[in-house]
Amino acid sequence: MIDISDITGVILAGGRGSRMGGADKGLQNFHGVPLALHTQLRLSPQVGELLINANRNLAAYESFGVPVWPDAASLGDFAGPLAGFLTGLERCETPLMLTVPCDTPLFPQDLVVRLAEALERDGADIAMAAALEEDGQLRAQPVFCLMRAGLLESVVRFTQGGGRKIDAWTAQHQTVLVPFDQPGDDPKAFFNANTLAELHQLESR
Repeated sequence: MIDISDITGVILAGGRGSRMGGADKGLQNFHGVPLALHTQLRLSPQVGELLINANRNLAAYESFGVPVWPDAASLGDFAGPLAGFLTGLERCETPLMLTVPCDTPLFPQDLVVRLAEALERDGADIAMAAALEEDGQLRAQPVFCLMRAGLLESVVRFTQGGGRKIDAWTAQHQTVLVPFDQPGDDPKAFFNANTLAELHQLESR
């Protein structure tokens, strides 16, 4: 079995927040706590190490008490979540790395356990969450990924070649999809707040 001490969690807070009027999503409050800090508190019991990938307001993120790293300058400004994967893998000192976005505050508290079980069972390189959408379809959630730290060189090659889409990169590796559609699973667990209205909607649940 994979031990949580073998996993570094990376909170992806490096986006532009364009659909939130350019606001820094990770610093927007959810029940009075900044989203990224809420994510950190929810993820912390599930992993051995933690870091935050952010590209602005670094001092604010550093106040949460974990290392904060911006995207590599070579990728340009706000290069997307895969840039956060690259940043995390460059800093990861454990055999495995898990990514979660900062704008999905209700993600499962057994996320890591279930991804790790599937990764181990299938001998896969990457385990990715999948969730039921409102139309009843099960869809991959590519920013919720558990991966082997040895994939760093692969991400470097892919991004240096201009690649930016997570699913195009994961398609190059043995990836197992892990459905979170069991009885008792929260149907809103992977709902991400792209606007302040959506964030307030989540708060009011």
